[in-house]
Amino acid sequence: MASSASLDKEVTPKQDKTTSPYGSWKSPITADVVAGASKRLAGTSVDADGRLIWVESRPAEAGRAVLVKEADKPGEEPVDITPKDFEVRTLAQESECGAFTVSGDTVIFSNYKDQRLYKQLINSKGPSLTPVTPDYGGPLVSYADGVFDSRFNRYITVREDGRESSTNANTTIVTIKLGSDNIEEPEVLVGGNDFYAFPRMDPKGERMAWIEWSHPNMPWDKAELWVGYVSDKGEIYNRICVAGLDPQVVESPTEPKWSSKGELFFITDRKSGFWNLHKWVESENKVVSIYSLDAEFSRPLWVFGINSYEIIQNHEGKCLIACSYRQKGRSYLGILDDAQSTLLLLDIPFTYIDNITSAEHCLYVEGASAVHPSSVAKVTLDDCKSKVVDFKIIWSSSPDCLKYSSYFSMPELIEFPTEVPGQTAYAYFYPAHNCNHQACQEEKPPLLLESHGGPTYETRATLNLNIQYWTSRGWAFADVNYGGSTGYGREYRERLLGKWGIVDVNDCCSCARILVDSGKVDGKRLCISGGSAGGYTTLAALAFRNTFQAGASLYGIADLNLLRAETNKFESHYTDNLVGSEKDFFERSPINFVDRFSCPVILFQGLEDKIVPPNQAQKIYQALKEKGLPVALVEYEGEYHGFRKAENIKFTLEQQMVFFARLVGHFKVADEITPIKIDNVD
Repeated sequence: MASSASLDKEVTPKQDKTTSPYGSWKSPITADVVAGASKRLAGTSVDADGRLIWVESRPAEAGRAVLVKEADKPGEEPVDITPKDFEVRTLAQESECGAFTVSGDTVIFSNYKDQRLYKQLINSKGPSLTPVTPDYGGPLVSYADGVFDSRFNRYITVREDGRESSTNANTTIVTIKLGSDNIEEPEVLVGGNDFYAFPRMDPKGERMAWIEWSHPNMPWDKAELWVGYVSDKGEIYNRICVAGLDPQVVESPTEPKWSSKGELFFITDRKSGFWNLHKWVESENKVVSIYSLDAEFSRPLWVFGINSYEIIQNHEGKCLIACSYRQKGRSYLGILDDAQSTLLLLDIPFTYIDNITSAEHCLYVEGASAVHPSSVAKVTLDDCKSKVVDFKIIWSSSPDCLKYSSYFSMPELIEFPTEVPGQTAYAYFYPAHNCNHQACQEEKPPLLLESHGGPTYETRATLNLNIQYWTSRGWAFADVNYGGSTGYGREYRERLLGKWGIVDVNDCCSCARILVDSGKVDGKRLCISGGSAGGYTTLAALAFRNTFQAGASLYGIADLNLLRAETNKFESHYTDNLVGSEKDFFERSPINFVDRFSCPVILFQGLEDKIVPPNQAQKIYQALKEKGLPVALVEYEGEYHGFRKAENIKFTLEQQMVFFARLVGHFKVADEITPIKIDNVD
C-alpha cells in the first residue's frame, strides 16, 4: 500500500477558522481513529522468494499477532500466514518480539496460547503446521530469538523455562531437532548465566556467537559477547569471550552477526560510550572499531530480535554494511564500507529507523517520521549500493492517516536547561493545531506532558495519532527525553542511575516551566501522563512537586519496593541500580507520601499485567480516595502491560481527555463522551 493512495480521501479544511477555546475544538482524529491506527509491528524477515514477512498485532482482533506475507503482485492484498486459532507471540522476557524465524519456505514461530514452537511451510496449500517442542500442559516454557542450524538440521533458540519457578525462570540456549517425527526435549547448548540473547551461527555451522549478562545488570549496563566452537557432535567444546569480560572496560556489546566470509561483526559502546560497529579479529582475539561516531548504531535490548544492520553485497561482490544510527534526535540510514572505513548516507524520508531486513535487491526498513506513522518501506538501491532508486511503503500501522494531514501538529525539538548547572535535556513540543479552529489571542493552551516508559527508552518525533488527538483539539503536547533516556549515549543514559524519581521528575518539571515562561502554554492548566515507568514519573511528579494540576498514570508504579518484589525476572534487579538504598526505595515511592498529593489523578490498569501488577494501581487509588482527592481507576480484564484491544485504547484516551477537561481545562470537549465516575467529585 503506497502512502500516496491515502491522499485521495484527504479531509478538506474549511476556508475560515472558528474561534473557540483551546481544548474544545472538533477534530476528525477521533479515539476510534487512534485505536484503529494502533497496529504494532513485531519483527520482519524475508522468504525464499525475497518477499517480506512480518508480524503485526491487531487491536480489532483483541491485539492478536499474525504473520503476514507481502503480496506477490502490485495491487494485490498481503496474505495472512498464521491460522486463525494461532497467535505469533512469545512470553520470554515479556518481550513479544523475536517470536518467529524464517528460512527459505519454512517458518518456526512461538504460539501465544501454549508457548510451543511450531514449524510451518509458508506457501503450502494444505495443513502444514507441526509442533516441534513438547506440550507442558500450559505456557510454562517460552522461546525466542531462534536461528536455523542447517549443519545439524536443528533449531537453536533462547529458552525461558518456568517449570520450577515462574518468577525466576531458568534461561538457556537450547537446540531443537527438526528432522525427527518424535518431539524430544530440547537439549541445553549454553547455560549457567542469568540471561541470553542473539545466538547466531556462522555460515558453516562451526561457531556460534551469543550475548549473555547477569544480575544485577541490565544488558545495556554490562554484557558479554562469547563465541563457542561447535564439535562434530553439535556440542560447544571451547568458548572465547570476545567483549565484556575485561573489568577495566565497561561495555554492553549487542547484535553479533557473521558475514558470508565468516567474519564476526557486532555493536558495542566501549571507550566512547556510544554504540558503534566493531569487528572481531579471530587470529589475534582482538576487537577493532570499524567506524567511530558519537551516535547510537543500536538501542537497548528490551526485546529480542533487534536488527539495526545487515551485511550486503554490491554488484562486484564487495561486502558492505547497511546500517542505521541515531544522533541528536534523528535517525540516518547509511552504507558502511568496512575496508575503507567510510560511511555513505542514503536519502530516505524516515527520521526514525528501527530494524533493517535485507533482500536480494533491496532493504526493508522499519521507520517513521513526523508525517509517516510506523511503517515498513521497501528501499531499492542501485547496483553500487550507494544511492536510493526507489522508496515504497509496504506496510503502515495507519494506511489512511494522511487524509488528516491538515490537522497534524509538527514537532519542534527543544533543548532546555536542567537543574544541574551546564546540563541540558531534550523534548519534542507539539503546538495546538487545527485547520478549522483557533483560540483568541489572550488564551494560552493547556499542556499535556508525556513521560515515556522504560525508563531506559526514548520518545521520538514521529507521527503518533495519539498525540495528534490532543493537539487537534487544542492541547499543546510535550514529549520529554529526560536524563536517562536512550539515543544520546551512555553518559546521558546513566544520569538516572541512583536518581530515578529525581532526574526524570526534575527534567519533566523544568520542561513544563520553560514552556510556561516562553508563553507557549497556560501555567494553570498543566497535566502530566505516562505509562509504566512513565506512570511512576507521573505519580512522583504529583507527589513531590507542585508543577502539574492533574495526572494520568497508565499501568504505573506507586510502590518501588512492591515493584522490586513482584516484577518479572528480567527487571527484578533493574531498580537496584536506578534507585539505590532501602531508604531511597521508601522515600521515592509515591504510595508512602499520599499526604503530599494535592490534585486529581486518573489510573488505568491491565489485570493480567506481570511487569507492573494491578495492586500498584489499586493501592494508590484507595489511598488517594481515602484522602479525599478526585481520583478514578479503570481496570481492564485480559489486558497486560500496555493495552492491545481497540476498545480499551479508545476508552483510555477518551476518559483521560474528559477527566482533564472537567477538572483542569474548564472547557467542554467537542466529542460525545460519557465520563466515568470520579470519586470525591461525582
